[in-house]
Amino acid sequence: MPAGKKLVVLIPAFNEQDTIAQVIKKIPRKVTGIAKVQVLVLDDGSTDATVKRAKAAGADKIVSHNTNKGLGIAFKTGLNSALEMGADITVNIDADGQFNPLDIPMLIDPILKNRADVVTCSRFKLKSLEPRMPFIKKFGNRLFTKIINLFTGSKFTDTQCGFRAYSREAALRANLFARFTYTQEVLIDLMQKGMRIEEVACRVKGQREGQSKVVKHWYGYGIRAAIIVLRTLRDYRPLQFFGSIGLFLFLLGGISAFILWARLLLIHKISPYTWVVYADVVLIVLGFLMMVLALIADMLDRQRKIQEETLYRLRKREAEGG
Repeated sequence: MPAGKKLVVLIPAFNEQDTIAQVIKKIPRKVTGIAKVQVLVLDDGSTDATVKRAKAAGADKIVSHNTNKGLGIAFKTGLNSALEMGADITVNIDADGQFNPLDIPMLIDPILKNRADVVTCSRFKLKSLEPRMPFIKKFGNRLFTKIINLFTGSKFTDTQCGFRAYSREAALRANLFARFTYTQEVLIDLMQKGMRIEEVACRVKGQREGQSKVVKHWYGYGIRAAIIVLRTLRDYRPLQFFGSIGLFLFLLGGISAFILWARLLLIHKISPYTWVVYADVVLIVLGFLMMVLALIADMLDRQRKIQEETLYRLRKREAEGG
């Protein structure tokens, strides 16, 4: 990507009056390969002095939600606003001071060198940079990362980190639906669309300083994140998603029925397992129907891709002022 591009640093914030000013002030305004740096704060219905302090700290633009709508919606709104501002690269960074704004030049470097369309900060890529955090939180992060790697065939080390850089093309192609979080969904979404994704190791704080959190408890976040991952895999890998479930049910019923048939041949009776026969029939029928559903969902997936391409072209035209 040639020099002379615009970088928009997006900061979603909800009641972050204690930290947002220092985050904004640390954002580098001169970056090699970038002609202009602007700061966009997405206020997600804050009830404290977040907006006031963001303005005083030098934010170039503030977009506010009337009520708290959740991090996923805040990120989506912010990404669209960054495109309206003419962003060639959008960097998303938290408002709580967990990430170092001075790492932004390192984060966008692969995009400037046309090696990547998305660059995500990794807290676990280098052992020496791993932050201190509760065991359960680290375990959850690594578990979700392994699940996403398993389903996508990738080799990420951190799929939960929100400190990321997006090229204009990646921002235009992103389609998000989750309300409470987006980090896993956007990676899967853009990966399925052929976007090049690269990880950069950064030193971050293991504990947040600000007040806003996606949910109050780690298990609440885990449940919601798991639902988002399952929905995303359902939408982008429908044949594998429904097909694997259908095949499992079909084989479970089929193997059980075979065992009962063998027992019938050997001892000439099924009792006291007559009820298993009915269960096997249900499993086999459900498995067959689920595999049929997988084929139908796969056909619908082609229509989704056509619709997303149409949406991409409309977004691109709007962003270019056409």
